[in-house]
Order: sequence, then C-alpha cells, then structure tokens
Amino acid sequence: MSTPASLIVNRPYEAPSRYWVERSGQLVLMEGRRPAGYEIFDTRNNTCRTEPLELVNRIRERVDAWRAADYPGVTSVTRSLLEHWHDREARQYPFYFCQLEAIEALIWYVEASAEFKQGIYVPGDGGAWERLCSKMATGSGKTTVMAMIITWQVLNALTYPKHSKEFTRAIFIVAPGLTVRERLQVLYPGNRANVYDEFSLCPSDALRQRLNQAELLVENWHTLMPLKEPERSVVRKGAESDEAYTRRVLGKLAGFRDMVVINDEAHHAYRTPADTKISKREAEERGINLDEATRWIEGLDRLHKTRRIQRCFDLSATPFAPTGRTNTDEGLFAWIVSDFGLNDAIEAGLVKTPRVVVRDSAVPNAATLRPKLYHLYREREVHEDLNRRGAQPHEALPQLVQHAYTLLGADWRETARAWQEAGHTVPPVMLTVCNRTETAARIEHYFAQGHAWWPELHARTRLLRVDSKVLEKAELGESAAADKDYEAHLQAIVRDSGLPAERQAELLAQPKEDVLRAIVDTVGKIGKAGQNLQNVISVAMLSEGWDAKNVTHIMGLRAFTSQLLCEQVIGRGLRRVGYETDENGLFLPEFVNVFGVPLSIYQDISGGVAPPPPKPSTQIESLPERNAYEIRWPNVLRIDPVMREELDVHWDAMQPLQIDPAQTPISADLAPALGGASDMSKVQRVDLEQLPDDFRLQRLMFRASRRAFEDARAGYKGNPDYLSMQLVQLMDRFFNSDKLVIPSLYHQEPLRKRILLALNLEQIVQHLMRHVYARNAERVELVFDEDRPIGSTREMSTWYTTRPTIATVKSQINYMVGDSSWEGHTANVLETTDQVEAYVKNDHLGFQIYYLWNGSRRRYLPDFLIRLANGKTLVLEIKGVDSEQNKAKRAALDAWVRGVNEKGGFGPWCWDVAFEPYQIQDILAKHTA
Repeated sequence: MSTPASLIVNRPYEAPSRYWVERSGQLVLMEGRRPAGYEIFDTRNNTCRTEPLELVNRIRERVDAWRAADYPGVTSVTRSLLEHWHDREARQYPFYFCQLEAIEALIWYVEASAEFKQGIYVPGDGGAWERLCSKMATGSGKTTVMAMIITWQVLNALTYPKHSKEFTRAIFIVAPGLTVRERLQVLYPGNRANVYDEFSLCPSDALRQRLNQAELLVENWHTLMPLKEPERSVVRKGAESDEAYTRRVLGKLAGFRDMVVINDEAHHAYRTPADTKISKREAEERGINLDEATRWIEGLDRLHKTRRIQRCFDLSATPFAPTGRTNTDEGLFAWIVSDFGLNDAIEAGLVKTPRVVVRDSAVPNAATLRPKLYHLYREREVHEDLNRRGAQPHEALPQLVQHAYTLLGADWRETARAWQEAGHTVPPVMLTVCNRTETAARIEHYFAQGHAWWPELHARTRLLRVDSKVLEKAELGESAAADKDYEAHLQAIVRDSGLPAERQAELLAQPKEDVLRAIVDTVGKIGKAGQNLQNVISVAMLSEGWDAKNVTHIMGLRAFTSQLLCEQVIGRGLRRVGYETDENGLFLPEFVNVFGVPLSIYQDISGGVAPPPPKPSTQIESLPERNAYEIRWPNVLRIDPVMREELDVHWDAMQPLQIDPAQTPISADLAPALGGASDMSKVQRVDLEQLPDDFRLQRLMFRASRRAFEDARAGYKGNPDYLSMQLVQLMDRFFNSDKLVIPSLYHQEPLRKRILLALNLEQIVQHLMRHVYARNAERVELVFDEDRPIGSTREMSTWYTTRPTIATVKSQINYMVGDSSWEGHTANVLETTDQVEAYVKNDHLGFQIYYLWNGSRRRYLPDFLIRLANGKTLVLEIKGVDSEQNKAKRAALDAWVRGVNEKGGFGPWCWDVAFEPYQIQDILAKHTA
C-alpha cells in the first residue's frame, strides 16, 4: 500500500468525514468520523490499547440531533449567537468546526430541552461544584472558545437576570502561568486588542456594547495559593479566613455570587483521589506538579464555600490526571463532553503533521522491532545513561543520541537553507525535551562546545537551555538562586538578538528570571529577543502558552507512556506558519520532524522528496517613527438624522429594487424521518398560498409603514402621528412605482406577489428608507463607539501574514498586504503621486461602516484611507463588479461622510469608487482639484 501524500483529509470548517487508522503497519483511510478515544502504551508489557470515550460519543449523537432540530430549548440570545457564529460571511475566516462543536456541546448541556439529554449523566471530580471539559488539541483555537463561553454566559445573564443557575456575568479565568495569563488579556472586552471584535463574536453592536458589562478576572493559578505569614512576624495573625481569602483572590469579583470558572490548560487542576500513589520523583520525571494541582483545586473549593461556583468549564488538549496504577499512567477526566484530539487536528490540517522515521539502517529494537530512533529513551544504553544522577555537563552523550542529533541536525540544516531561500527572516527551531536537568546540561555542552557534527548548530547565542527552576521562579514573580554563568548567557542572547540598543538596554536591566521569560516567550517572533534562536533545550514540556510557530524538529529524550504525553511534547511544535488552502479547501500541509516520540499517527519520512517550506510570514506593524503619516478617523456606530416635519424621497437617485422569487420559498414539504431516512408516503405541504387572508395588501402596507416608523422616529422631532402618516403615503407610492420589481410573470399573480413582498418586507423598508430625507432637516447626530471613539493607524496591533506584501513609504504601516494586483497598482500610484500625503490599506485597522442589508446590520470595510495634499481624507473603494449589496454599502458610506463633515472636527472627508484601475488617477485629480 502506498504512503499517503498528505494526512490532511478533512476541511477545517466542516465536520470530519474521514480518518486514518493503522492496520498491519499501514495507514488506511476510513469513511465517517473517528470515534472519541485515546491510546495507552503499557511500556511494561510493550502493548498498546485504545480506550473509547463512550460518553463523548453519545453526546456527539445528541448534539448532532439537537442541532438538526434547530436547537430546541435555547434562549433567543443563544439562538442569535449560534446563527451568527455559523454565518461564514460574518468574519474574514469562519470558525473551525471543532470550535463550534465545543461551544455547542456546552450550550447543549446547559440549555437543551430534556428529551435531548435523557439518559446522559456527566460525572464530576468528587467535589461540590460542577465541571465540564472540552478536550481540544493544541492549535485548534481554545482561546476563541473561551471568548464564546464568556459571550454566551454574559449576554444571557444580562438579558435573563433570573436565570442565575444557567448564566452569570461574573467569570473567573484561571491560567497555568504568567505567559498564558498575558495572552488571555484579549478576553477582556474593553481591551483594545480583544478577541470579540477580532472574530466578530456578537451579532449586533448593541450586544457588543452590553458585553462590556462583563465582570472578568484573569489570574495565574498561583494567586490561589494560601497567604504565607512572614517568617519574622512578631504578631501571629493565624490562618487567613475563607472570606478574607476570597476578597484577596477575586478583588472586585468578590461582590458576585454564582460565578463561572474557566480553567485554561485544565490538566493542571485535578482533585487527587485517595488511592493515588505516585512518588514526588516520578511526578517530576513525568512533568507533573502535584502541589500545583492540589492548590489549584483547594483554592477553587474555598471560593465555592463563600461565593458558590455555578459551573466550571475546563479546556485542555490533554485533560488527564495521574493514577499511579501499573496498567496506566494517566486517567482521562471523566467530565469531558467534547473531544477534538491531535489526530483530528492533524487530519483537518489545523496543526503541523508530525513526521517520524519508521525505518533506519540500524538493527531495530529487539522487543518492539521498531527503529531505535522511534522511542529513543527506551533503548537500554540511552535509558541507563540519561538516568544517572550527578552526571556532569562535560560527559559525552550516549552514542545513539549523538547519531540521532547528527541525522536530525542534517534535516534541520536543509530546512534552514530552504527557509532562508524562501525569504524567512527567522530560522527554524530544533526543540529537545529531555528527562532531567543533568541531561539538559549535557546536551547544551554537546552543542556549545562544538561536539555536534553540524557547525551551524554550534552558535552559542542561538542556543537556549531553559532552566526550569529559573522559569518557575519567573512564573511566581520570585528570584531564583544566583547563577552568573547562566545570567551571562541570557544577556549574550539578548545582545546578539539584533534588537535596537534601547530595547536591549531595557531587557538587560531586568532580573534574569524576566529575561529568560522574555526570550522563551518570543522564540520565532520578529523583532523580539528570541527571534534568532535555533536550538532550544528543555526539561519536561516547557510552559503552556509557548506559541513558537517555527519549531520544525523535535527530539524526545524522556519516557512516553501514553499518547497524551506524546501530545504534550509534540504540541510545542504544532502551531502552523500559514493557512493557505488548496483547490479542495484543504489546508496545505506543514511538517514537524520528530525523533524519540512514539506517536500513533504520523507521516513516514523514511523516503521520498522533502516537502517545500511553508511560506514566510511578514510582520505587519505600525511604525512610531512614521507618526507623520498617521491617519485618524471617528468610530461611528450609527448616524441618526434629526428631522423636522416634511419628508420626501430621492426618487431619481433610487435604483429599482428587484425581488428574486428563487430566493424566497413560499411552500415546503415535510415528511417523517428516522435515522436519516424519510417516509415519502407521508409528505405534508405547507403552502402560504393557502392562507390568502393573512396576506392582504392593507395589512402588508401597515406592517411596512410600522417598521419604517421604528427606524425613523428616533431622530424625528416633529409630531409622531404626522410622521406615521407621511411614511404610509411614501410606502404606498413606492409599492405602486416602477422602483419595486418582480421579474417573473408567474409571480405577478396578486396573492403570490403579496406573499413575496411580505417575505421580503425588511429589504423593501430598508431600500426605501435609504432614500428618505427631511426637506428641512436640521442636522445629523453621530453616535460614537464609547470605548474607542477615535481610531488611528498608530493603534493597529501587530499581526502576521503569508500573503504577498508591498513595502510602504507614505504609510504608517510598514507593509501593505496585496490581495490583488489591482491593490498593488493602487499602492504604486499612491506612493508616487504628489497628490497624496499619506495612505493606508484598511486591513486590521478597525475602520468600518455599518449598513443594513436583508434585515440585518452588517459591517463594511472600505479598501483605502488616503490623506490628500489639500487636507481632505479620501475613502477609496475599488470594485471590479457592482451589485445591489455594494450599492447599499456605498449609500451608507455616503451618509457617513456627510455626517462626519456636518459634525466637524475631523477635517474634510470625501469618498469615491473605482471600477477600473485607470480610474485611480482620475479620482485623485477630482478630489484634489
């Protein structure tokens, strides 16, 4: 059987429909979805078995049926959120299927009607408060799911304050370390760089504003530690009371009861069963912090005593706890309700594909017949040598380990060359995860002293050994023991990083703990302290939250007793560089090459052509030194006209509105269904034409006028009755004009026509109201975004792209991302003409115009903001084709420009649209004349 070209077989935005299984040493592609489960390696007996997650499989079926039934039982707020999250047009990139499934499973558990949950019991952890776990692989978007949980909980709590058992606006988020805590700052709705706006989590501006009323606290788990009494204190105050503890830990959140807790990387938070027997040494070797787990849970228990934890949502790629039993080293959390594991993520292309050597030229392991490089640590000569206590750094590594580094280093060397030729500005990284600090010191010595075969890996300042004790102290905000040699090495890395002198000086003035964390957290990040690192050595698995995307090679030199441990190690190298798709909608594969980690799913690299490197990413940022090219704009949520008495319509400017009968179903057939099959002998039709009394023209006109009245009355200063009468007259004229078109003789039949108009009423009202004006209007009133009333190119958050870019001169943003050759042409014109002082492409800026279309409020992002030489700011749109929706966008843009100019204070604004590239120069000349 031939080796598959790629393990990516599922689209990232759709439910998995195929999966790989291993049979007789070959990967076989299966139809359907992989059942939830995990694999356990019993290294004592050299066996492997699969443990199914029956509860998750049953819940999947229930959630699928519940979704198909259109979510019975949910609130109207939840329904609007689910519809918005499934709307692929509401954001630049749709949500991954695994993200939607994770949040749906949680909503199902809390809100679904009883018949969809009958017979399902989710066990707890033995504590007094409820836990639900979403198992999601590294790189599958857990932070976004956390934001979805917050949005769902808070908006429902504010809308239905009596539903305190289901919803709350008080959310306590616990992180496993400072690195993750800092990354989770995007969960604060008031943060300028927040995930709610980035992924358009709220279906309307009103709900987005309400979300700001969330009471959130993101803290490191160390804040749950009991208060230490000063060692030299004269006055003994006694133990801290639960109430005092609650107030100290929660701060302003202590004023709320029935809070929701979200545990990020929740595998650190488990309640240790009484029969668990695991030694401290064994825990350390397996990367388990027993004290951390105990303190985390004990702290939450204390909060529950005083404020009640309504429910806890756990998120983790590897939610297991140690058992100490001989048949298995881990026990998966029993309260998992959804599972999208590493294998699923690989098959959907959400992460890099691990590639391992399945054959080598050495004699294979006698017990397993696997290549010796497959689980290197289990080879006797390696295991015995690397477990010697007191080993010195200068002692040679086992010969087999040196051979492994020579082979892996050769591949890393080729990858580094390919990356450089492809235009990457950061090198690929080789990551070693080893069993103990003595081993890490020996590996560091092996590379730093030039014993490694490849000279490219000898560079001392491109090599980092992560001192676990120093990093742990950094997480605690404490000082580690003095180590001048290690501190000097960290400073050398900073000096060789290529950072500006002032940034280097700032870093070098910090304690070594902070310097180490700054380097570790920025591996592979352009313009940061860790950008030049190419060789990282660590004990255990590094800290969660390590999101280096340029890890291409991993060496595992420790015991691996389960696939979950493999996932934890491999997870540090799984984050993708790019997200391009092929012609089938599948992500293009990226790879991480692995020695020593016995994965159950991987791609064979024993032969064949090396894959091309991923496209290099470009860092897009706002440059402070280009403040002269700053462009600012008002963030306007809506424009309310302040009207007087007389209304009229710009009939000449109004384009006809065409109602498409093909997009408006007026009948439907229903049949009983069971198990995916329908009984076509019992079809029942629902036909609106059988209800003529419900679609009388008088009723239709009344509903349309009432809807128009709701839109207009907020800004109308005259008599409401007079307003209503005018709108009825205008609506009547519109309905009987040639501005309302149904292009079908069949649908001109009076009843059928009335039904079509009734079903498209919202669109009709919007079309008319865009052209209604007050003949003696006084002014317009701009409603600003309260949190961010003024936008600026200075405030754009740094982001990365693999798309083609053009270096800029007249823009505060360093590069313009070209989505088309036309945009590239436009940038060239703007850069070279004296008519333009500054410009920026509207990409990740937050500049948006709101408009109405098909009954819903949408966001429109014009293409360019241009500051002209005469002081005007031009909003330029480039369009190859036109449509009714684009006309609605331009009408909203025109109203925005007129409103901003009338308001004053922002300088003169204008707008235009180019339908051909040659029109760009004409537009600039027109507005600078």
